[in-house]
Amino acid sequence: MRNKALIAVCMLTVMITACGSSEEPPQVVEQIVVRERGTPEVVDVAASDAVSRVSLGEDAFQACTGCHSVDADGRSAAGPNLYGVIGRKAGSLEGYSFSDAVSSSDITWDEASLDGFLADPATYLPGNEMLAGAVPDDEARAAIIAYLAAQGE
Repeated sequence: MRNKALIAVCMLTVMITACGSSEEPPQVVEQIVVRERGTPEVVDVAASDAVSRVSLGEDAFQACTGCHSVDADGRSAAGPNLYGVIGRKAGSLEGYSFSDAVSSSDITWDEASLDGFLADPATYLPGNEMLAGAVPDDEARAAIIAYLAAQGE
């Protein structure tokens, strides 16, 4: 009986000690440590902005890939391949059947003409067959044009 009492007292002591602690448990803190090696790199801000804009344009252009390609040897789909479009006369890509409106236009694609066309294709070139693709956001449009300009350089 004495052993049972001793065991009970020990158990009670352990329970009271464990539960009676006034300290709060430590909180988990997540830390992210960023380390830079070497000396700071001098960055050409203008070049960096251009690269960023092309990268943003590549992302924005993903909405266009259902109809257009920018691969050098890519085929045209519902829309013409846009590889090297800057400097190309509208409607002149071999192997693609353009609408009469595009084929008969005097447009040579540059940043300004692409900007007007992408902002509102139906108004800029009435009778063209680009059913979707208006890019109303100025920054997204500029980024897409920067990306297209980088293709075929």
